[in-house]
Amino acid sequence: MIGLWSAHSQTFLLAMATVTTLGFALPITFAPLAWSRIMQWRIPADTDLVIYFARCLGVFILIVEWLAFRAGVTGVAIEFTFQVLLAVFSLMVVLHAVGMVQRIQPWTENAEILMYSGLAVLALLFWPVVA
Repeated sequence: MIGLWSAHSQTFLLAMATVTTLGFALPITFAPLAWSRIMQWRIPADTDLVIYFARCLGVFILIVEWLAFRAGVTGVAIEFTFQVLLAVFSLMVVLHAVGMVQRIQPWTENAEILMYSGLAVLALLFWPVVA
């Protein structure tokens, strides 16, 4: 299974990074409250801390997106990028599963367990074969 579609690993990175940049990284970074409302979160009266942490998360997502775009376009550090992505996707599954068990997140966050699981499987399928 690992690397079954490795010939298309750079295309996968570009497609995945485009979708996640537009759907997550940019909205979380620049419009965190609007994104939170769309994701069905209850917004507290005091939003300063929420906005701060969301923007911090958004910046880290943008760093991962930059790695993916760079590796997708140039092939530079492609194996490292896949290692980072697999770590992110796997830990996001754990993070969202904990939130689901604790019943502290909206259903949209529970659904992300499937999304991140799928992305982890896709990362393994597109894993680059580095000579």
